[in-house]
Amino acid sequence: MDAGKPQRTGPSAGTILRDPVHLVSFGLGTGLLPRAPGTWASAATAFAWWLLPTPGLAVHLALVVGLLLAGVWFCGESERRLGRKDHPGIVLDEIVGMLATLLVVPDTPGWILAALLAFRVMDISKPWPIREIDHRSPGGWGIMLDDVLAAVYAALALIGLQYLLTLMA
Repeated sequence: MDAGKPQRTGPSAGTILRDPVHLVSFGLGTGLLPRAPGTWASAATAFAWWLLPTPGLAVHLALVVGLLLAGVWFCGESERRLGRKDHPGIVLDEIVGMLATLLVVPDTPGWILAALLAFRVMDISKPWPIREIDHRSPGGWGIMLDDVLAAVYAALALIGLQYLLTLMA
């Protein structure tokens, strides 16, 4: 082994980008970023949400549910192919969690940023019972559920913040 070259610890970018299952699970390549891929995927989702026309509530909810169900299969299959439980590059769960969090905020830059921050805090800290569910749920459900629960916690915090702001107005 050449001491000057870094060791590869996971699949190559080419492997990820050529395999449709990994491509989806890795957030169209966002999961390949070397540091904090979940945060980058969440930020990219928030930014895209801000740029693109916002669908109505029913379409938004259908998008979240559809991606959640698809994500269970894609992320579980990607995990199986990689032979590693919840590979850090699998970020479709963060994308779905971010989209779910955005269900409860107005489509303004400030609220979108607040949603991003709230979701990342909940996803990273994994308050009870998120951590237990993350460790005990197998495959794609385990990958997806902790982020959906983090989104629920973030959404509740944002609803509370909106309520407090209306009381102060």
